[in-house]
Amino acid sequence: VENSDVEKIWFVLSPQNPLKDSSTLLNEYHRLHLLRLAIEDDSRFSISEAELKLPTPSYTINTLTYLSDKHPNHTFSIIMGSDSYLNLSRWKNYQSLVKYYTIIVYERPGYIIEDNIHNALILKAPLIEISSTSIREKIKMKKNIKYLVPEKVYEELTTNSYYK
Repeated sequence: VENSDVEKIWFVLSPQNPLKDSSTLLNEYHRLHLLRLAIEDDSRFSISEAELKLPTPSYTINTLTYLSDKHPNHTFSIIMGSDSYLNLSRWKNYQSLVKYYTIIVYERPGYIIEDNIHNALILKAPLIEISSTSIREKIKMKKNIKYLVPEKVYEELTTNSYYK
C-alpha cells in the first residue's frame, strides 16, 4: 500500500494452489484464523474468503473474475513476488490476467526481473527475505520466528504447535 497507489489490500486465502504442494499447509480455516490475527489492527487490509467458495484448485483468473463480478465498483490488481512473476506463463489463462488486471510485483532476493514482458508495475521496495516456506521450515527446525511474524500470530503458532 505504501509503495503504490493501491487503496486497500485484500488477502485471498487459497485452499489449494495448483503450483504448490498443499500437504505442508495447515487446514485453510486455521490459516484463515492466523491471517485474521495478522491483519486485524490495520484498516488498509481486509480478507476475502472467495476462494473458499470456488472450486479447487484455485486459479487466480477465476478468483479475480469472481471478485470483479461481485464488486463491480472496485478495480482489482494482483500483487505478487518476482518469483511468481517469473513463473506467470505457467498460470491458467495468464494472458487474460495481464490483459485485464494490473500486475504489481515486489522484487524478491534472487529473482530479478530483467525483461518485463507483461508490463507489470515493478515496485522497488525494501527487500526482506521472509517467506511462508522459510517460516514453516524454521518452526520444524525449532528456530525462533518471533520477529518474523506479528506477535499474535507467533503466540497462536506457539500455543497450538503448528508446523512442528
